[in-house]
Amino acid sequence: MKVHIWWRAADPRIRLISAAVGLALLAALSPGPAAAQSIDTPAPFAYLIDLSSDTVLMEKGADVPTAPASMSKMMTIYMVLERLKAGTLKLDDTFPVSKKAWEKGGSKMFVKVDTRVSVDDLLHGIIVQSGNDACIVVAEGLAGSETAFAAEMTARARELGLTDSHFANATGWPEDGHLMSPRDLARLARLLIRDFPEYYPLFAEQSFTYNGITQANRNPVLSKEIGADGLKTGHTEASGYGLTASAKRGDRRLVLVLNGLESVSQRAREAERLLEWGFRSFEGVTLFDAQDRVEEAPVWLGERASVPLVLAEKLAVTLPRQARNRMEVTVRYDAPVPAPIRKGERLGTLRVTAPGFETVERPLIAGADVGALGPVGRVLAVTQHWLASVLP
Repeated sequence: MKVHIWWRAADPRIRLISAAVGLALLAALSPGPAAAQSIDTPAPFAYLIDLSSDTVLMEKGADVPTAPASMSKMMTIYMVLERLKAGTLKLDDTFPVSKKAWEKGGSKMFVKVDTRVSVDDLLHGIIVQSGNDACIVVAEGLAGSETAFAAEMTARARELGLTDSHFANATGWPEDGHLMSPRDLARLARLLIRDFPEYYPLFAEQSFTYNGITQANRNPVLSKEIGADGLKTGHTEASGYGLTASAKRGDRRLVLVLNGLESVSQRAREAERLLEWGFRSFEGVTLFDAQDRVEEAPVWLGERASVPLVLAEKLAVTLPRQARNRMEVTVRYDAPVPAPIRKGERLGTLRVTAPGFETVERPLIAGADVGALGPVGRVLAVTQHWLASVLP
């Protein structure tokens, strides 16, 4: 690993003192960024991302809208959880079961027509049992009809940045225009994990019993010892076998999306293999937490001699294990920095590179306010600087 500090004089008349890398930077930097690596998979659509550093580890047809089957139920779930978090819906609220919901085919929670079901049970029925009937009960309860609810799903997806998603129903049942891209499915998984930590453990539940019927969670990686704790399977004749899965080891969380596989067993094998590959072949580390000092930049005519350069947000990176020793880190800024300086003002750039991988850049900002010297102080500082430059 190499570290370079680059500065450019803000005023050529000013003698510059070379900046040095702080010991914290040298100690913290070991891994670096990674780009998508080559690995083969029979899945026509695949996407694997390390959420801890937003690093895409592999992708195949990631931006192609395709039939998501029951994986689109994650959006139905999101709509429910959002209302629970806002307080406009409660777990013990109940919705009526219509004849349409009761008659719906495919995977079922086995609700009974003309009864009422709690939101708590409906969530379990959708997440664990993948109940199409439960989805329709929710859709009708929240929007009046499944069609209206699907329109709300599409509109909310656009607001969330799911640009390649369109919903024609609440279940994922095959229907023209019901599409999601693998990247959007991964983005939705991230939102569910990030926005609803109190409800996310539901995705790890292995089984659920309703109406005297116990059904196992269809997620094949939950029973594997790879750290998996969610999210949702999908299958129709049109889509093939799919899965959006997440697994966590230590500080790293991976999200995997697969679609278009040929069988239940192939889906299980590929999911376990690719998640294991992602953890084994790559490593990640947090280089800096938010507001950690990266460098101390000299200040010209300021009330203090230097200003800390910090990162506004945490910086975590992921790279292949074999690329550790080829990483280079560069800090660039103009020096000295003229006062006054406002805390949060952008003063430089931190760049992390490794051969063959995407460059990561983050702005360096002032970690403190630095006021300008008054007239007397400025005269004294300039005089002192002049004397230092002419005296032997």
